[in-house]
Amino acid sequence: MQREVWGFSDADLIPVRMFVVASKIGGQVIGAFAGQTIVGFALSIPGSRDGRTYLHSHMLAVREGYRNSGLGRRLKLAQRDDAIARKFELMEWTFDPLEIKNAYLNIEKLGAIVRRYTINQYGISSSRLQGGLPTDRCIAEWWLNSNRVRQVLEGGRSINVEPEMVIRVPAHIYQWKNDPASRDRARDTQLANREEFLKAFSRGMAVLGYGRDGEGNGSFLLAHPEEQFEFSSETERETASSCT
Repeated sequence: MQREVWGFSDADLIPVRMFVVASKIGGQVIGAFAGQTIVGFALSIPGSRDGRTYLHSHMLAVREGYRNSGLGRRLKLAQRDDAIARKFELMEWTFDPLEIKNAYLNIEKLGAIVRRYTINQYGISSSRLQGGLPTDRCIAEWWLNSNRVRQVLEGGRSINVEPEMVIRVPAHIYQWKNDPASRDRARDTQLANREEFLKAFSRGMAVLGYGRDGEGNGSFLLAHPEEQFEFSSETERETASSCT
């Protein structure tokens, strides 16, 4: 499925044993099935931040015939249910800010926020989705019990944001990445947006909303958050060591 979804070469594939290890050290391996056929999965591994443990969702994939059906969101919600049951407060993952649909899901449908940006996180990737560009990534923070996340999940979409900054992604970005003749336009967009993200985050802003217009263009909406997104002051409880 990794080859089907991302077009990875063998060198970039995550081996089966990594899924086994993740399930045994406190991570998550969650599958979605149609009968006996797996049509989606999510893989998470435990991480540490500020002396507290969290879950890093490293992979989520849905087969082509099952996309745009809400399955990706259902897999994320299954991750959240399991994480909360094991007393985790935070899940994180990276995503390509040039992927408009994915950004919309993360911000608007799940309630994640973004306060960090990494340049060429994974090095040059064999994935056809990357188009040979550097693997720049936004880091999504999903504060599982925050008021924001609860409101988004109960209401079906994010709350209104009065943006202090807007970072735009043109709908043509997919065409530009896939066409060598126009790839420089995709690269220019990535570089310009990279500078905007780094500037905004250095000023304490966060991505709090995401807009899409009728032509499919995307817009990151940034502002200074009013809610505090941080670990609670309670003593961290022990978590279970595996997820089925």
